[in-house]
Amino acid sequence: MSFASFPGGDWRRDGWPLVAMLSVAQLVSWGTIFYGFPLFIASMEAELGWSRSLLNGALSLGLLTAGFAAYPVGRIIDVYGGRLVMSLGSALAVLLFVAWAYVRDPVLFYAIWFGLGLAQACTLYTPVFAVLTRLFPDSAKIRITMLTLTGGFASTVFTPLIAWWIESLGWQTALLLMAACNLVFCLPVHTLLLRDRARPPANDAAAQVSDKTPMQRALRNPVFWGLAVCFTFYLLAHAMLIFHFLPMLAEYGVALATAVAIITVIGPAQVGGRILLLFGRRIETVATGYIVMALFVLAMLLLVFFPSAVPALFAMAAVYGAANGMMTILRGTSVPDLLGREGFGAISGALTLPASIAAAVAPSLAALIWQATGGYAAVMLTMLVAMIISAAGFIFAVKARNNAP
Repeated sequence: MSFASFPGGDWRRDGWPLVAMLSVAQLVSWGTIFYGFPLFIASMEAELGWSRSLLNGALSLGLLTAGFAAYPVGRIIDVYGGRLVMSLGSALAVLLFVAWAYVRDPVLFYAIWFGLGLAQACTLYTPVFAVLTRLFPDSAKIRITMLTLTGGFASTVFTPLIAWWIESLGWQTALLLMAACNLVFCLPVHTLLLRDRARPPANDAAAQVSDKTPMQRALRNPVFWGLAVCFTFYLLAHAMLIFHFLPMLAEYGVALATAVAIITVIGPAQVGGRILLLFGRRIETVATGYIVMALFVLAMLLLVFFPSAVPALFAMAAVYGAANGMMTILRGTSVPDLLGREGFGAISGALTLPASIAAAVAPSLAALIWQATGGYAAVMLTMLVAMIISAAGFIFAVKARNNAP
């Protein structure tokens, strides 16, 4: 498949170079701002004497901040475009990584992660999806799919790279290099190339003045609440799995090397799921959602019923990864397809808030369930129930859309 075969004709005139540059910026933003944190815990513990709970508390603050900031960030993008917001996010990342390299006060460290939470809200998938929907309303899905293909390699590229920097140069120098990556690869793209001069989506004239009307309409629309349930319970289960998968497998006697191999299947499977959507770009959002929800439930059933069967666990990881890769695209396309394009940024931001809170509390909630029940069986059942509720939320949203007058 060539770029020329994509909807819209000439790839140079139709914005594909911008999508390519935004994809690189997403790779760097995700790899440094989101995936980098766990790699610094051991070094900071050893050098600064801070506890692991204190360090992880800063990450939780950042995730919550990103969730609460998503709605105002979306409103700004709806009215003014993404240049200001995404440039600010990249500039914050540069400055705060430098500050992190020299931090010695836990209070300042938490302040830094409050700022990095704002940077996440301004630079990661939610804002860039809003930008692409605003700039390319008739071909946003294929562009979002292409962008997430690159973003899907963020952990694959930056986890070993940052680990190597820390081991060979030290954790402070690694942070300075992360700042340099954002300065070189992200800030110029967002500041110089992202001009938002394309015409706004059709029927969005009111949204250029104020997005209050579309946001208020969304809050009265059952489709919005169905999507909110879908995304919130999905991220609840997802965060439980990501943070507890390794100890979960260990509890059922899976060897560490085997468990790591199982987990590494998820990343390539995510990319595989997105490639399937790329070649099946005519598949509508509703059909995509049904496929994703069915795969999530299937993956959880495999985990619940075969927690110690290695072949089933490899299959579970592949199924889950494919579903998770497609879910990223579904979160970007379901709002315009089921609720309309008006106020896309604000509505997407509003949907992000409860989902981000769920993701932030999920690891602790899973730990409490494990402690209360004495094992991970109840945690796995909780994840299965959460995915079933997520699927029910999506089905409800589709039914509500179909029954709308």
